[in-house]
Formats: sequence, C-alpha cells, structure tokens
Amino acid sequence: YQYLSRYKKKENLDQFTFHPGNIKGAEKECLGCLMEFCGRRDPSWTELSNFTRFLNFQLRKCEQSVFCSSVVGREFHGF
Repeated sequence: YQYLSRYKKKENLDQFTFHPGNIKGAEKECLGCLMEFCGRRDPSWTELSNFTRFLNFQLRKCEQSVFCSSVVGREFHGF
C-alpha cells in the first residue's frame, strides 16, 4: 500500500524504502488502493491476497537489488 499510494500521487519512489511497523493510512484507504491496482473489477479476497503477495515479493526483490540502490539511483534516475 505504501508504494501504491505514493505511485498514485506521482511521488518519486526512487528514494522510498518500506520500513515494517511504519504504518500510514487507514484500512479503508489501503483496501481501496489495493482494489484499484489489482486489475480486477470486483476482486475476491483470494485475488487480493495473491496480488499483495506477488507485489510484496517483487518489491522486496527490488529493494534488495544493487541496481535499485540509492547509489545507482543518483547516477541513473529512475533506473
């Protein structure tokens, strides 16, 4: 949700890193955002669950990648 809400506001995601326990937004906002980006008109709970698991997996890999580090980001904006 933290990435999606910032993406929706067209904020720069290059410098953002998720920190567990640092929760922002209400549950209703989170659910609405997830449903908007899920890609289904009326997703089931299973579809939302699969979407969030896949998104979290991809974002963790991205955060751990040397290519997405802040050092590379300064040299290659948006890389």
